[in-house]
Amino acid sequence: MRNATEDEINDVFDRINTYGHRLSDQERRQAGVKNEFSEVVRHIACEIRGDDSADVLTLSLMPSVSVDLPMSKHGYEVRADEVFWVQQGILRSTDLRDSEDEQCIADIVASIVGSQPIPRSKDALDSVYADGSEENKRILSLLDVYGPERISEEFKFCVEEIQKICNQGGEEKLRDLIFEKRTTNPFPSVFAVLFIALHEIFVKDKRVISDYECAKKSLYNLVSRIESGRKAGSPSERRKNIATAKALLDDCLIDADGTQHIYGSQSTVDIQNALRRSEAEHSRYELKQGLLSLSDDRQKDEKVVDKVINTICAIANNGPSCSGQIIIGVADKEADKNRVSEIDGVEGKRVGRKYVVGVKREAEVLGITIEQYYSHWKEAIRNSGLSGSVRDSVLSNMDYNEFYGLGVITITIPPQCEMSYVDEETFLRSGDDTLKAETAQQIASIAKRF
Repeated sequence: MRNATEDEINDVFDRINTYGHRLSDQERRQAGVKNEFSEVVRHIACEIRGDDSADVLTLSLMPSVSVDLPMSKHGYEVRADEVFWVQQGILRSTDLRDSEDEQCIADIVASIVGSQPIPRSKDALDSVYADGSEENKRILSLLDVYGPERISEEFKFCVEEIQKICNQGGEEKLRDLIFEKRTTNPFPSVFAVLFIALHEIFVKDKRVISDYECAKKSLYNLVSRIESGRKAGSPSERRKNIATAKALLDDCLIDADGTQHIYGSQSTVDIQNALRRSEAEHSRYELKQGLLSLSDDRQKDEKVVDKVINTICAIANNGPSCSGQIIIGVADKEADKNRVSEIDGVEGKRVGRKYVVGVKREAEVLGITIEQYYSHWKEAIRNSGLSGSVRDSVLSNMDYNEFYGLGVITITIPPQCEMSYVDEETFLRSGDDTLKAETAQQIASIAKRF
């Protein structure tokens, strides 16, 4: 990663000092400018990018115009072509450098919390960001009522649903899906229309997609069915386009039992981010391939369950301010991913330096449903010798995610208020290893954390 040149640094300050337009969120952080709306947008952008960067970036950490984006807080990197925006063709990799993803998010969030599409223009976004302006006060007031966490959860849910549509029957870029003719042009304005339409379907109308194949077919050549000319950025035309997108999907939907399924669960975005964090924050994360060995006989390895139980205890003992996660269905090594492909016929999905191979394949080998497989893990934890407080909190925070049809189990360990045990023993993390605390010094060291 290169450092910013003197000319680039001066250019940032020139724009801060001389222009009245909205700075990119990246520039706002560099300048130390604070804005509540900007912080919500930045948070969502970082989650979608997988960029766990610090709230304020020094000028020396400005991202380069390379394929990789810097992960300034933890020192790991994410490839731009793995980021949702570039992966789906919505933006180019260089657009991420210019915070165009944040502009797109800002437009969508302001339109959703404001209950009506804002004009798609620079001036409209400027007025949302301008501290003290009527539009700024209106959006901030509505955002406060709506809830920053709620809009963040809903945003991630919609992203996941778009990915499911695109991956139905084989991966296809959203760009190739909605444009009849091949193009390499970004399409943030059309994406915003589709996103808001889906958000209204899921949240306002309380409906879900019942047939993803139908949804994918319905969105073919979407661009030719909506207004995309000069007037398309007006609130009235955007509203018409949103209504058109919703109508196209109508036959693929069914009524949902409320909207609780949107909130609290581990999304695909969350899991991808956790996998990237695991590369640097070893003591807080553990990845397991599954229950079965990769040998020809595919025997169940019960020691894996014991190791997971002990690791839950060890992560819980990191201290009252630390949480952690165990993800089941992930191969650490490319050799293991290749072996899974050989014996189970499943192609793993690369995320950072890890490979998601999933647990559905193991359920099939065992001849059980994925629900039974998931229950096996829950029962193992429930019947273990884990301390009651950590056991109960972990059981309440277990989740299953389809993750591109592969199936992943996440076991989240919330921060604990007291030292944890497995029966009469206790454990600690040393890097990415779980060790039994055997000496008085080790046990005392854990106890001091609480």
